[in-house]
Amino acid sequence: MNENDIRKYAKLMKELGLTGLEITEDNRVVRLERVVSAAQTVTAVPVVPESADGAEQQTQPEEKPVGSSICSPMVGVFYAAPAENAEAFVHVGDRVSKGQTLCIIEAMKLMNEITAEQDGVITEICVTNGQVVEYGTELFKIGR
Repeated sequence: MNENDIRKYAKLMKELGLTGLEITEDNRVVRLERVVSAAQTVTAVPVVPESADGAEQQTQPEEKPVGSSICSPMVGVFYAAPAENAEAFVHVGDRVSKGQTLCIIEAMKLMNEITAEQDGVITEICVTNGQVVEYGTELFKIGR
């Protein structure tokens, strides 16, 4: 597989919102993975239902939520605080700044700090302390 093919597949992944793609070609397997930025805005895609006669019905577009999700960039164990009896890095309602540590993900005995990619307010903590998270698991919701 040449570089142009890889670029073509990477562009397709981005267009379709895929985070992983595996291609088998000439007994070779190539796996492409894309890290989705934690600062990406979460949007709802409106669905146009069909009526009984098969015609599309008019619907009002859904409002886009204000804010974004912070997702896990890896598989590991979520820790809300730097130590077992320590205060959590953040709580719901806390204002955070870009670069501020939000949590730790332990992966392969390494402690990886997850930081805010933008300023905002923590509106929801989506996981519990000690929970195993996968790549792409929503950790926090952050608003403006």
